[in-house]
Amino acid sequence: KGFHAARVDDIVKAAATSHGTFYLYFANKEELFATLAAEVATSFETVAQHFPTLASTPEGTIELRAWIEEFTTLYERSTDVLEAWTAAEIAGEESGRLGEAMIASFVAVLAERIATSGRADLDPVVAATAVMAMVERVNYYASRRSVAVDRDEMIDTLTRVTLQALC
Repeated sequence: KGFHAARVDDIVKAAATSHGTFYLYFANKEELFATLAAEVATSFETVAQHFPTLASTPEGTIELRAWIEEFTTLYERSTDVLEAWTAAEIAGEESGRLGEAMIASFVAVLAERIATSGRADLDPVVAATAVMAMVERVNYYASRRSVAVDRDEMIDTLTRVTLQALC
């Protein structure tokens, strides 16, 4: 139903719990969403910390592929929260600002790693933003089934494109 259309009744039914249990932990659906969004943000920040130093070697390829797979797995688990988050961001709601902070943190970590990759001809922040945007959008389209892609082929292709662009 999406964040705005969902009611607490819908949430407790989907969670197979009671209203009492819901209100024991959350004052309203906004508080629940803020909690979920914070958990997702923390998880993505952890994934960002795992971004490997880029190298055009078999080991570097394996490490980057593992990172993209970790990102994809988290994205798949978090799709509903990410969609609600995007809607909140577009609407200019406070909970949407957490997404902006998470993206800035994610890009900063990637930029630091890209800066050490030996590509002095690239602006690390722009390159990091491009990598994040590419990996996130491909996962978005795959999760929405806007494009029909095999998960492993998607991860392999994202790995090859990232390495070819940055190494």
